[in-house]
Amino acid sequence: MAGNKKEGDAPPSTITTADDKSKVIKKDVTPQLPPVEAAARRLERLYGGGGLTTKTATTALPINTTKIMKKWLGASSGTAGNATMASVAACAEKTLDPAGVCVTGREILMGLCSEEERLAVAVKTAGDGTADKPEEGGDVMMEEDVASTTPEYLSLTCREVESWLMTLAVRIYWRAGKYQQAYDLIIKGLQLLDAHLVDSGNTTSTAGGLYPLLARMLRYRSLIMESLLTSSSDDDTYAKLCSDTRIELASRHTHAVLRRDADVSATILNLHLRELLLSDRVEQAQKLISNSTFPTDAASNNQLLRYLYYSGRVQALRLEYTQSYSNLSQCLRKCPTNTGLGFRIAVQRLLVVVQLLMGEIPDRSVFFGEGMRGELRPYLEIAQAVRRGDLAVFHETVGGHAERLRMDGTYTLISRLAHSVVKAGLRRLKTSYSRISLEDVASRLGLPSATSAEFVVAKAVRDGVIDATIDHEGGYVQSHDLVDVYATVEPSEAFHRRIAYCLTTHNDAVRAMRYTPDAYKKQLEASRGLRRSREEKTDEEKAQEIEDELDDEDYEY
Repeated sequence: MAGNKKEGDAPPSTITTADDKSKVIKKDVTPQLPPVEAAARRLERLYGGGGLTTKTATTALPINTTKIMKKWLGASSGTAGNATMASVAACAEKTLDPAGVCVTGREILMGLCSEEERLAVAVKTAGDGTADKPEEGGDVMMEEDVASTTPEYLSLTCREVESWLMTLAVRIYWRAGKYQQAYDLIIKGLQLLDAHLVDSGNTTSTAGGLYPLLARMLRYRSLIMESLLTSSSDDDTYAKLCSDTRIELASRHTHAVLRRDADVSATILNLHLRELLLSDRVEQAQKLISNSTFPTDAASNNQLLRYLYYSGRVQALRLEYTQSYSNLSQCLRKCPTNTGLGFRIAVQRLLVVVQLLMGEIPDRSVFFGEGMRGELRPYLEIAQAVRRGDLAVFHETVGGHAERLRMDGTYTLISRLAHSVVKAGLRRLKTSYSRISLEDVASRLGLPSATSAEFVVAKAVRDGVIDATIDHEGGYVQSHDLVDVYATVEPSEAFHRRIAYCLTTHNDAVRAMRYTPDAYKKQLEASRGLRRSREEKTDEEKAQEIEDELDDEDYEY
């Protein structure tokens, strides 16, 4: 019966105390927290703090806070994508101390929504929880109620959480199309972050967790400025703003390189290249690439992919198609296959155009990849026109997709393909006919007259595209016999490309290998020990030989 229950018969989730007036029930179920707040408190625990009260937190920071921050940002990407402005403001209210160093950021974030919206986040989270209800009768007080009366402000990661919440709010504004509000907020966030860096002394040991957030804020500011340009008609104001930002980014890049900050330096370098490409300053972008060093080994994979894409685009615009093809191919191989479809489509588009400019026809399977069929449809038609070698069909195809090509930023490169179309058509005519009149060449290639066809054929013969002779009096082109391809330089060039690819793959694999610390010292000591033993053995042999020689001399005497 209920009156004869013993203490050992109590449920495992409760503990009955000796005091009959009050009971404190300790629950196994963890209190439910909003996702944004839970992510912030998880960062506090990763830094070594308790994540609940300032009394239980320690002051010792981990050694590599930058690495911890980057891993935490990756793990919290899902939470950041589903965050709302109310959840961001509620997290700032519950985690940032109003009397601490983040009081300004706390007020800014809390002012983004009303108090009712912040309370609604807590009510919604409590409604979704699975907490047990107290038993009827008796004064029962839940442990969560005890903990709720205590301030739960963060101590070790308050600056990092403040900057992270700023980036979430900016992202929400930017996705909603409120570009001016997003720009004003990101400027305030950068000012607060710079103030935190100054207070911490700009050292990696104390402010290492702020540098990945600084790189993210700089990237968001660049994206917001581009959105303001497309939505505003005041080009002069944007040009002045870009000029001031460019000077600031150059200074930040210098400081990042001096403190060996790979995240900030790689991000700023990519932002510079993107801004120069958007303003069609290709030569300045090439000078920036040649005079700077990208931290390939230390930078994140996303920044490396952006750098390879921008470098390949710059090289393609400067007619360096071989290097551009190499960078774009490497970029496409390193792209993740489960995300970033838009970026992979942009890389594949540019790679197809570069292949056509190099005189190669891409494989048909490239245009029918997962999620790329519709986006690459215009480029498939252009590749088919180039393969046919019909200049009229090529111009008709390009004219039909001109607006789309301008939006993709490939119209300038595709306009150079007219010469490739002519060369492909001449190769087909040379293979099909041993002798053909210039008028037929003009009609088949879509040229205006036989005179234009004569000039085009003469240039193709001089460039080595075809092996033929022009009879000016007879008005025809006489093709020569087929030449053994192995007697030309094409096999050596193909071998060179394959060997360069193998060497690059080998070097990348060696850089990616992990070696045991001080393993080479053990091998060095072992080799020296063997050498010493061999030298000692050689000395003994020499001494034995000398003794044998002396014995032989004594025997002779």
